[in-house]
Amino acid sequence: MIDPKFPELTNQQIEKLKNYGTIEFHENPTVVLDFGDQHYDFLVVLKGGIKIIDPDKKDESLTIHRKHQFSGSSSILSHRTVGVCGETLENTKLIRIKPDKLKNAIAKFSDISDVLLNAFLLREDAMKNNIQGIKLIGSEHSNETYAIRDFMDKNDIWYKFIDSDKEEGLVQLLKTFNLTMEDLPVLINSQNEIAIRPSIDEIGECSGVRLKLDDEVYDVLVVGAGPAGLAASVYASSEGLKVLTIDSNSPGGQAGKSSKIENYLGFPTGISGRDLANNGYIQAQKFGCTISVPHRVESIERKAGIYEIHASNTSSLKAKTVIAATGAAYRKLPLDGIEKFEGAGIYYSATSMHANMCKNSEIGIVGGGNSAGQAALFLANFAHKVYVIIRNEDIGAKMSDYLVQRIFACENIEVLTNSNVVKVEGDTYLEKVNIKKKDEFVKNKIIYLFTFVGAKPCTEWLHNIIDTDEKGFVHTGLTICENALNSESVFKNRKPYAFETSLPGLFAVGDVRSGSVKRVASAVGEGSIVVSDIHKFLAQEKFINSSK
Repeated sequence: MIDPKFPELTNQQIEKLKNYGTIEFHENPTVVLDFGDQHYDFLVVLKGGIKIIDPDKKDESLTIHRKHQFSGSSSILSHRTVGVCGETLENTKLIRIKPDKLKNAIAKFSDISDVLLNAFLLREDAMKNNIQGIKLIGSEHSNETYAIRDFMDKNDIWYKFIDSDKEEGLVQLLKTFNLTMEDLPVLINSQNEIAIRPSIDEIGECSGVRLKLDDEVYDVLVVGAGPAGLAASVYASSEGLKVLTIDSNSPGGQAGKSSKIENYLGFPTGISGRDLANNGYIQAQKFGCTISVPHRVESIERKAGIYEIHASNTSSLKAKTVIAATGAAYRKLPLDGIEKFEGAGIYYSATSMHANMCKNSEIGIVGGGNSAGQAALFLANFAHKVYVIIRNEDIGAKMSDYLVQRIFACENIEVLTNSNVVKVEGDTYLEKVNIKKKDEFVKNKIIYLFTFVGAKPCTEWLHNIIDTDEKGFVHTGLTICENALNSESVFKNRKPYAFETSLPGLFAVGDVRSGSVKRVASAVGEGSIVVSDIHKFLAQEKFINSSK
């Protein structure tokens, strides 16, 4: 039986791919993929084979690609660094295809697209579990270490975490690299290259998730890669528009933090937010969308009909239209000193990384929405006790019924109604959480606290240049105040499109938009529908310019 991770292309598919690459012959073993390479090529074996090697286990081969099999994983579409080495066998003949040419072939031939993308996704999952990649050494209780782990985890950068609080012999290990505990956190790759206390920007660059962006004018610039932004990216790029998508942290947005989404159409057994985001991330790039993180937008202005966006880690970006899909962030609990414990006991998402942290511990979940419910059920599989802390009497007021029923059926989850977290304590990390239930204090041993409360729109980058509601969520279409439209002459001749803001050509979708439903399905729907508005806008702009 053929392993679906390593399918064989048909003779017809091979002939098609020959038109997109060059044929080369290697008489002797030759390295054709090297660990850490970015923009690496796609290789199809015509004769001989390519041995795939884990750089940490150079004497072992993970697999050998034989005749009509191919190299690569989904990272080839996103220009991420390759996590393995590839060496040809003797007398190997292969087709070498550049990534951009491969995208052209994928876009043109659906049969090739299906085979490749299915294999790429399966390989990515398998390699995450079997290849260590980068080693990260640091304390589990360090918020600096946590920020790195969180970024690498959410961006699917393979790494092995070594907890300096638990690892015996670590001091001696560090000495071999001329390091001390004060240098932590550090990253060490398979070539023993060391990065001391690296920034998130540096990690983004060396891993390939952050790209060097050129000075061209895009048809669409999507700010935010949550469900709405990714949907817009997929639909716009699939319809031939030149699209750039950026995000300040990682694909997925708030949905990417959900351990399991069960009420999204088409996934009867559920799907994790991370998997949903990763699929959308790859799908958008399949159609030619450029995605780069992390970039935090600082300001935006419109000059001669072109938007100019100033963001971190890059020169100014230019686009004919912009989609604001920056969503909303959970609010911090109004407690003194809470910042000290963020990433060191207090968290705003619940992933497998967090599950491993809180094994057999008592944890608290603050919030009564679906995200809080999903986190409670997921973490209950690992924690000894889970307390769901809500301010009102009814947990079903904002949470879907299926989650409520499961929470009440779970033996190690306790719902604390009419309760608030009033104080958090600890030295360098969270050690105690004080909960007040009505007029009494509840005794507990909570040392991990996950908060999913409130929703603050991420609109700082818009600097009050567009019309919003009293909470800062963006008005679009007919909800825009009349006064906000008067300054734009274009709106004297037409009404704003459904998802257009008070600035022509600037659109808003998803949780950042006033009146949005705050559900994954609605965000995806808005992200797909807004593309029709963009086509109308671009057509009108083209007509106006041609009439001048």
